[in-house]
Amino acid sequence: MAPRKRLSSTEPSSPTKESTERKPEEKFNIIESPIAPPKWCLLLKLSLFSLPYLYLIFYHYNIEPELQRSIIINAAMSLAGLFITVKMIPVASRYVLKRHLFGFDINKKGTPQGVVKVPESLGIVVGIVFLVVAILFQYFNFTADSNWLVEYNAALACICFMTLLGFVDDVLDVPWRVKLLLPSIAALPLLMAYAGHTTIVIPKPLVPHIGIEILDLGWIYKLYMGLLAVFCTNSINIHAGLNGLEVGQTAVISSAILIHNIMQIGASTDPEYKQAHAFSIYLVQPLLATSLALLSYNWYPSTVFVGDTYTYFAGMTMAVVGILGHFSETLLIFFLPQVLNFLLSLPQLSGYVPCPRHRLPRFDPQTGLLTGTSDGTLVNFFLRNLGRKSEKTLCIYLLAFQAIACVFCFMLRYFLAGWYK
Repeated sequence: MAPRKRLSSTEPSSPTKESTERKPEEKFNIIESPIAPPKWCLLLKLSLFSLPYLYLIFYHYNIEPELQRSIIINAAMSLAGLFITVKMIPVASRYVLKRHLFGFDINKKGTPQGVVKVPESLGIVVGIVFLVVAILFQYFNFTADSNWLVEYNAALACICFMTLLGFVDDVLDVPWRVKLLLPSIAALPLLMAYAGHTTIVIPKPLVPHIGIEILDLGWIYKLYMGLLAVFCTNSINIHAGLNGLEVGQTAVISSAILIHNIMQIGASTDPEYKQAHAFSIYLVQPLLATSLALLSYNWYPSTVFVGDTYTYFAGMTMAVVGILGHFSETLLIFFLPQVLNFLLSLPQLSGYVPCPRHRLPRFDPQTGLLTGTSDGTLVNFFLRNLGRKSEKTLCIYLLAFQAIACVFCFMLRYFLAGWYK
């Protein structure tokens, strides 16, 4: 959830309420200005991180030319999607502002930037461009009798459904108990179309005690898939509150997923296993490219808000690739900061501890620094333990922690390989 306060002219409000809302901003006039241009320098710096990925594809692993060709075509289409998204965001911003779908940045309250109307729900642009790229890619890779085509389209249906429900949430601002149900509804196409295995491999240290190496979970496995989709979508949504944090964590996890998939393809000789990880790449590359385009506007100081549309869309996409790529355990370790944030949030989300509308740190307009509150979020936890930080610095710390969690996952897989499974 973005650090915003909504103020729509279509919503009636009493004089008392309006006076309360405007009081901190009374010395500034509300400003509606065109959004700033994209931060191309940021994108150029981030593009350097693609070099290890390209090295793995072209040099380190001996990947079949046909599979390599499909990955490159998908990457080229994703790059085109990046530029289209960059061009479409300013256009979409004008339309959402006309419909009074905007907010104010709470973490800049009391400063001139705190009274600027920031367009919301720009994740809808990312979702649309992503879906167009993913649908068009079918022409280059899948045939009419492809075994993966049904699950690929089911995955796109889930992502499209979740993007729509996320936009509905942005417009209607539905309560939390309803938010928890939305991913369950959106995951139905995938659960109904899923024809893969429902078995799990028992860890080797437990085989002597259990007596079997493979366990068929049946419908329990599909229940697990649905719960994974619910967790991924909502965990991205609640680990938020800073400019660039929602999109940044998605970019870091997506990069880790891509590297993991290439490593698995390069190390395997099973064609079906390779295709499962290639399937994941075909969806994550456009996700990463379009997300970086949005990050160029959402990075501090943000000129657009991503909205619940983006957090739901990104979470569902990563859940889908983890399920169909058969690496859900690895995905959960990539989501380690989100898991910690969920555990910290659990007392408030369960109602055991009072939960405010915005669980954000306190902003000091005199110093421009954030101070941690007692709310149970990873953002506040970092501030309480590391001291006051600027919003940009804090976001960089959190994204660095996300990257460390991904590196930890790779190390864990390396040391446990051959012993755990």
